[in-house]
Amino acid sequence: MTVTKNGTVNKKKRARYLELADELRSAVLRGDFSGSKAFPTESVLCKNYGVSRFTVREALRTLTQEGLIKRRRGAGTMVQPASARGGTLHQPLSNVGEILQYATDTSISFEKLGPQEVSADIAEMTGMSPTGQWFVFRGARRAESRRRPIALTYAWVHPDLTEAVSRFEDGSPTLFGQIEQFTGRTVNRVTQDIQAVKATEEVAETLGLETADPVLLILRCYFDKNDQLFEISASYHPGDRFTYSMHIEVD
Repeated sequence: MTVTKNGTVNKKKRARYLELADELRSAVLRGDFSGSKAFPTESVLCKNYGVSRFTVREALRTLTQEGLIKRRRGAGTMVQPASARGGTLHQPLSNVGEILQYATDTSISFEKLGPQEVSADIAEMTGMSPTGQWFVFRGARRAESRRRPIALTYAWVHPDLTEAVSRFEDGSPTLFGQIEQFTGRTVNRVTQDIQAVKATEEVAETLGLETADPVLLILRCYFDKNDQLFEISASYHPGDRFTYSMHIEVD
């Protein structure tokens, strides 16, 4: 996976059922199957998309796990009402490609803060001891047509990447994508930890919550091919605006 100079992303080809799930997810969220328009049958989906029944069933299984649809034997497939979904942003995140898709489906404008050490609580959660004055960024991520932010994100970029940081452009979907673009250093491994925490005053104010309300913290560490940590991100999501889902492929 690389990011070109014009900001486009070259990604490895994904499984066909995941591509189909993406298309159907977008259709569901657009409301294409609301009202009197029923969700297509497996046979219709196979014909319309030129795929096998296995591909269709795997795609539908993905959307079922995400809570977007409900399947009943003899009754077909039904789209879950928004109330059942909680009005949240449903996004699968299980590899770097899907992190990029999530980023391009939303927008964020990062504010560059002064260099500082990685906070003790974040360092402890990473299980490592990052040293030095890291470049720090802060931004609220938003989804189209949603009034309130879906996340507040803090990111720490390694002190050695001064030149790359000086070239960062506002509006890019990810910082690690710009690091790849400007340094040639690619993401080889990402660790991810998820936990429920209490919103700090700053998080609560940005997200329109009460202080100490529960939020979902997603902490990611990005490593290059030499297994050197070069970026840490901490994203705080209100529980009613984001659903984390993943797929597991059995070898």
